[in-house]
Amino acid sequence: MKKLTQKRANLLAKLNALGPVVRGSITQVCSTCNRANCICNVSSSKRAHRLTYKDAKQKTKTVYIPRGRLRQVRKMLANYKRMRHLSEQLIEINIEIFKSESKDSR
Repeated sequence: MKKLTQKRANLLAKLNALGPVVRGSITQVCSTCNRANCICNVSSSKRAHRLTYKDAKQKTKTVYIPRGRLRQVRKMLANYKRMRHLSEQLIEINIEIFKSESKDSR
C-alpha cells in the first residue's frame, strides 16, 4: 500500500509540473476569395493555423494561432496529452488503493 501511495504522490507531482495545457487540434488553413485571377488563387507557402476544440457545451470553437505562437500551442497540446495519460494512471492507482483499503477493513 505504501508503494501505491508513493506512486500516487509522484503522479500528482508530475501533473503539477506540466504547465499550461490546451485541448484540441491544430489545422492548417489556406482560404481563397473566389475572385477571378486573384493572387490568393496562386499557391503560396504561407498558411494560417487554427486551434479547433469543443467547449463545455460541446460546441466547436476555432481560434487563430499566430505564426510565432505555433510552437507554444503545440507544447500545450503535448502537455494535455501527458496530462490525460497521467490522469489515467492516477485513476488506476486510486482504484488499487481503494481495493486494498477495503480488504484491510474487513
